[in-house]
Amino acid sequence: MADSIITLTTDFGTGSPFVAAMKGVILSINPAARIVDLSHAIPPFDLRHAAFFLAESLQYFPPNTLHVVVVDPEVGSDRSVLFVNVGGQRLLVPDNGCWALLAEGQSQPLRVIRVSEPRFFRPTVSATFHGRDIFAPVAAYLSLGVSPADLGPAVTHWRQLAWPTPTRQGTQVHGEVIFVDHFGNLITNIPASMLPGFPAGASRVIVPDVPSPHKVRTYADGLKRELVALISSNGLLEIAEVQGSAARRLGAGVGLPIHVESVEDRVTR
Repeated sequence: MADSIITLTTDFGTGSPFVAAMKGVILSINPAARIVDLSHAIPPFDLRHAAFFLAESLQYFPPNTLHVVVVDPEVGSDRSVLFVNVGGQRLLVPDNGCWALLAEGQSQPLRVIRVSEPRFFRPTVSATFHGRDIFAPVAAYLSLGVSPADLGPAVTHWRQLAWPTPTRQGTQVHGEVIFVDHFGNLITNIPASMLPGFPAGASRVIVPDVPSPHKVRTYADGLKRELVALISSNGLLEIAEVQGSAARRLGAGVGLPIHVESVEDRVTR
């Protein structure tokens, strides 16, 4: 396992010396480690953004990849550090719920361990930089074959992250924007399974204070700068501006309410 993959996801910012320090610690313990940067541009302290990012990306990595996640607003407090085995992926995460979305829908039982064995930490642990002093050395030792069972006790309780879920009321499905991507596309929590036949069918997407977006299959089906609604690659309803930014155009982001109304049902009733 000496050349196993270790990924890093943080809110430290690109070009951060803190990321470099973590890499230095890992390579000092295991020079053969393959370190992969996933993102260091998670918005500071934004656990929901981190949760969505992890749920959308980690599933595509080879089994047993080790993912180190340091989005940790409570660093230095009594919050725990967890080792989690979920969906064939291994994670080192703060116990703040940033990983819980990844576990939704998994049929395999979770394995969660509270990392508490100090012999795998750096000799001096800073109260403000657990990424360097706990996460990085523990990841390096795991990559050398240390058993997760040696890190501390198994646990059955951990923090959950409040996450909005879509609802159906009469002829409408109610949801909200949960993620804004680099292009300014607004990704909602409404899955395609709640919108059978979309974009065909007699339904309309309702966005506050603007005309209903044009329902399309792909961005190229809309006109340049047209506001459109489509099913994103992750199977969720998305609001986009063709070759533009829906977030900038609407002055909106996470939390924007989005509704889909079945016109057919409304007329029938």
